[in-house]
Amino acid sequence: MTRSTRDDGRPSSAELGRLLVEKGALTPDWGPAFAAVPRTGFLPEVMWPHDRDTGRATAVSRTDDPDAWHAYADSDVPIVTQWDDGEHQGAEPGVVFTSSSSMPGLVFSMLADLDVRPGQRVLEIGAGTGWNAALLAHRLGAENVVTVEVDPAVARSAREALRRAGYGEVEVVTGDGLLGHPPRAPYARVIATVGLRGGLMTWVRQTTPGGVILVPWGTYYGFSEATARLVVAEDGRSASGRFTQPVNFMRLRSQRFAYPRHSAYVPAGAASGASTSTTRITEAELLPDSTAVVEFALGLRVRDCTHVADRKREGRRPVWFYGLTDRSWAVVVFRDDRGTATVHQSGPRRLWDEVEAAYRWWEDRGRPGFPRFGLTVSAAGEDAWLDSPLNLVAPAAGPA
Repeated sequence: MTRSTRDDGRPSSAELGRLLVEKGALTPDWGPAFAAVPRTGFLPEVMWPHDRDTGRATAVSRTDDPDAWHAYADSDVPIVTQWDDGEHQGAEPGVVFTSSSSMPGLVFSMLADLDVRPGQRVLEIGAGTGWNAALLAHRLGAENVVTVEVDPAVARSAREALRRAGYGEVEVVTGDGLLGHPPRAPYARVIATVGLRGGLMTWVRQTTPGGVILVPWGTYYGFSEATARLVVAEDGRSASGRFTQPVNFMRLRSQRFAYPRHSAYVPAGAASGASTSTTRITEAELLPDSTAVVEFALGLRVRDCTHVADRKREGRRPVWFYGLTDRSWAVVVFRDDRGTATVHQSGPRRLWDEVEAAYRWWEDRGRPGFPRFGLTVSAAGEDAWLDSPLNLVAPAAGPA
């Protein structure tokens, strides 16, 4: 791709800035911070950018290939900065990416949603590389930014990067972000750069009335999540607001999810005793893509359930559903050569019936997108709603 260059011949961030402005992600109030705080100051010597062509993360070394390193740093792509909680060694990708630098377009669109004002104190959950905290520090003053990072090595790197960039007064706390940071509370704004599945009331209590909490939130049904922009009520006892955009963050480490062991639900011979039916819901309708609202909506209606889609083989693809509070299970088997899919299900819950009913509910309401959904957080739990806080999607329920 064509890039503007600096005096030393390396790519600059000018083209990235223009791209972000054209996309509407970089707003005028964040332009000075973008120019003053380059992403390059917060990325490690060896990093693993997401390659759009291959869909994989590939290692790039600043020493071995500085032009490629700078080109990726100044691109609107996510970059993995840690694998396997730091246990990974070498240039080859690890098993699970556990820390990253989010794509700049997402960073600035979330900062725009946060709507910070001069002099406000901000709590960030998930320091990562420290770049997001530095951008906030440029706008608000380093003394007004607190960022919490659970991984000691990642926190140490963020602290050092912030110091090098001139924002050493940012307080980098090593700890569980779910607990917030009471010593500096209350905060006018809270922003999370990790995915949550519950437990937001602690942050509500640490936020001023009228303050904003911006958090990627979803259910254990699948990976789909969206940023909820919550405004804290005047009495400080709840927060509520709409979802703004689909996102896909690494989950808070204390809320990581271990998928059910299939054999514990479906031991040998169990399928023969399951009830059998068919459905006209298609594979494309159920599994359009990872950012589609349908998975998000189904997760709001079908609580305490997760699903796993097997790889398609010879035109056949099973999708499994597992109850998280009992041993209920279901499987729908899609075939390319058939107009209907076969369903098997067993246990106290009829999980596929719940999923199909949830899909019809979403369809009957005009296939609502993310902005029509919202979330209310209170001491009683977290309630998702459609169009109005009075129109609950499902009864309140905490994470399984």
